[in-house]
Amino acid sequence: MAPLSSRAIFLYFVISNFHLNILSHSIGVNYGRIANNIPVPSAVVNLLKTKYIDRVKIFDADGDVLDAFANSDIEIVIGIGNENIQAMTDVKQAENWIRKNVVPYIPQTKITGIMVGNEVLGGSDLQMAANLGPAMTSVRTALRNIGLDGLMYVSSAHALGVLGTSFPPSAGEFRQDLVQYLLPILQYHGETDSPFMINAYPFFAYNSDPQHIPLDYALFDAYPGVLDTNTNLKYTGMLFAQIDAVYAAIQRVGHTGIKVVVSETGWPSMGDEDEPGATPENAGLYNGNLMRLAQGTKGTPGNPDFPLDIYIFALFNENLKPGKTSERHFGLLKADGISSYALVNSSFRIIVPSLFSISLIALVFMLLLRLVP
Repeated sequence: MAPLSSRAIFLYFVISNFHLNILSHSIGVNYGRIANNIPVPSAVVNLLKTKYIDRVKIFDADGDVLDAFANSDIEIVIGIGNENIQAMTDVKQAENWIRKNVVPYIPQTKITGIMVGNEVLGGSDLQMAANLGPAMTSVRTALRNIGLDGLMYVSSAHALGVLGTSFPPSAGEFRQDLVQYLLPILQYHGETDSPFMINAYPFFAYNSDPQHIPLDYALFDAYPGVLDTNTNLKYTGMLFAQIDAVYAAIQRVGHTGIKVVVSETGWPSMGDEDEPGATPENAGLYNGNLMRLAQGTKGTPGNPDFPLDIYIFALFNENLKPGKTSERHFGLLKADGISSYALVNSSFRIIVPSLFSISLIALVFMLLLRLVP
């Protein structure tokens, strides 16, 4: 076989990079660090670049991590821990937190969002639940006072358990005991055009009732669909039904136009004996199908005008996480940076571009043929 010309090599490189960037534009990853064997932050940044991942969420505001992301052009969402929520209700303390954990790192580090707490609502600490909305408002006010208003959003990640009803999706409704906390939070999101963030895991739903929840439905794996008889919309994947149930719950309490972002979702590649769905094959299908679906410009069946915005959990397997075996095996990558499994999808068995992507690639290819000698 004749060697490739310099033009062919150049075109292949450009086209490959173009496709990979399309693949990842609406998908980010959660960079969890409950482990003692994963690479140092600077190495992680380099790894993310090789994987064409340009959106990351962390659960704190660690200075070493933020320094490592400087000048990388990778967007990063940082977190304020649950233990700091009460303090954040005071604007002065919120300003102090931002001056310490945000100001020294921007603009070199591209901080695009601040998450105030994680899965606060539905827990046993009712005072923390009551403080969540005021803390979010206070942090936003502090950003404005410091002159950073508009550079980053402020939100919080909620467990899917904030829903009392989730099926059919159009009947989605918040738990009645949580509405008092959610109403001011939704009012805040509407006023600030910030996203409502939800952690949604079809794996946990399937694992809790594998006899009645089809695995193919949980995996987006060529399932024929579940019909919402109220809307006549068909759902071929559980995650889309979960997202639309959240949209319906938001609308049910009088709010529209608030975007739902999936702050966590994923599938483990290993589990205990009572976690039959936790396999490398299923993890590869779930995340592969999810990435394929996220390439499009449409959202869920019930909310097609809100394009998908999803953070996969997680970047690495985290060997120090407590709990069941699955908790330590959600990583796309092993600790050494090698893929935990092959990403595939149910239609083509490999990740492929959408028809829209193919058209764009073809256009770029024809243009480059004219430009490259």
